[in-house]
Amino acid sequence: MIISEVKAVREEYQKARERRWVLPCICTENLTTTEAILKAAKDYQQEHSVKNIPVIIAATCLYDHRSQIPNYTHTRDWKTGLKLFTNDIKALADENGYYRDLNVMIHLDHIQHDLDTELLEGDLSDYASILYDASGVPFEENIRKTAAFVEKRGGDILVEGACDEIVDATGNVHNELTSPQKAKEYAERTGVDLIVANLGTEHRATGKQLQYHGDVARSIKAEIGEKIVLHGTSSVTNEQVRGLFDDGVIKVNVWTALERDSAPVLFEEMIKNAVKIAGVEKVEELIAAGYLTEKAKEAVSNNIGYFTTVFRQDVIYRNMEKIVKDYFDMWYR
Repeated sequence: MIISEVKAVREEYQKARERRWVLPCICTENLTTTEAILKAAKDYQQEHSVKNIPVIIAATCLYDHRSQIPNYTHTRDWKTGLKLFTNDIKALADENGYYRDLNVMIHLDHIQHDLDTELLEGDLSDYASILYDASGVPFEENIRKTAAFVEKRGGDILVEGACDEIVDATGNVHNELTSPQKAKEYAERTGVDLIVANLGTEHRATGKQLQYHGDVARSIKAEIGEKIVLHGTSSVTNEQVRGLFDDGVIKVNVWTALERDSAPVLFEEMIKNAVKIAGVEKVEELIAAGYLTEKAKEAVSNNIGYFTTVFRQDVIYRNMEKIVKDYFDMWYR
């Protein structure tokens, strides 16, 4: 079922704390990813004979590092994308949906204090939580803007705040780690439910080469409790982030790993089935150009079971489902 009433949402977070669970918050920008997230959660439930586990599905809007809600539609219109994103989840997980035995919460991620004003001032009743992101302005202004939003909307939706900006790994800027004192001041003065802290990870990393600083997280936990949200886990190995609850992390946002790590699987499947997908003529053309070898000609003709969008989506779906399932196995112990 869909959980959006703020009291019920806060209860889900409290139950997670009592279980020592870290809540995976998986971002999406298409139906294939959305369904892979839900399928992974359902598989986890069946394996462990449990029901109603919390599942958080998220998307950004006009966030300049990645605008996921506009990407949900080829119109690139955010209002249309928001309807599709929201209604897909409702259709799949409401009281009549296939995934009705999951406790699904829809999260609005990195909602910008300036670019997303219309969304921020609109109807948020379908959503469990929101990251109000004013991290790009000076700290005092960030606190003032975030506190004003909490005052205005905190009775309707769980509010996450961005204490520090989590930078994009594709750039040259590397922010300092969030200090415990700064995290405490931010939490106390804004009144947010959760805070995003910079713990060494970065968004949109092409590999897993960075270092997560659990010691810093534990120092922040000593000041504010289990209210930390970690972004950018795709930039570190899973081994670094297995014990996050002990560090005070209650929620982890994930997206890049799903796309980055499923793309090579699709690439391999398409190369192995080159003729079935593209036909002999196109494969011979690519062999002549040096992009493929004669081994790619093992089939004799193209095949509707391989050249359709469904084939490509199924490959991505199955691999994303495995990636997400690993997160549930790691953090719902």
